[in-house]
Amino acid sequence: MIEVEIEAGDWAATVMDVEALVQRAAAAALDQNAGGVVILLTDDETVRDLNARFRDRDRPTNVLSFPAAAMPDTGGPAPLGDIVLGYGVCAAEAAEQGKSLAGHLTHLVVHGVLHLLGRDHEIEAEAEAMEAEERAVLARLGVADPYTLPHDG
Repeated sequence: MIEVEIEAGDWAATVMDVEALVQRAAAAALDQNAGGVVILLTDDETVRDLNARFRDRDRPTNVLSFPAAAMPDTGGPAPLGDIVLGYGVCAAEAAEQGKSLAGHLTHLVVHGVLHLLGRDHEIEAEAEAMEAEERAVLARLGVADPYTLPHDG
């Protein structure tokens, strides 16, 4: 199950069918037997607050992933966690990188889901593997490789 919550109206005002886009991106990145994900599209102030409280970084960022706490086995897939994206940082990054906001949002949702699935990019080998997985998922979605220039969408 993928639940999308839109708190900041800028998302819906600037990205056509934003809820469907986020659902599609998350579904493409999820494993077959993965649990539920909640994705919150919000503003920079909310992301800044969460980043300060949970990561000791008092600044907004593009995407945060919060894995779900371990839960007793109920026989079904356990919830994976939550992903939070801040509009202002995402929109600024897309503009700076010459990407469409829709394409950048798709990439960041895939990136966030992969974090919930246990992927990371703290060391170079992990980063390369995660980027390769992102590229493969994004290619299936028709989104250009986010790690090469120029960007056309």
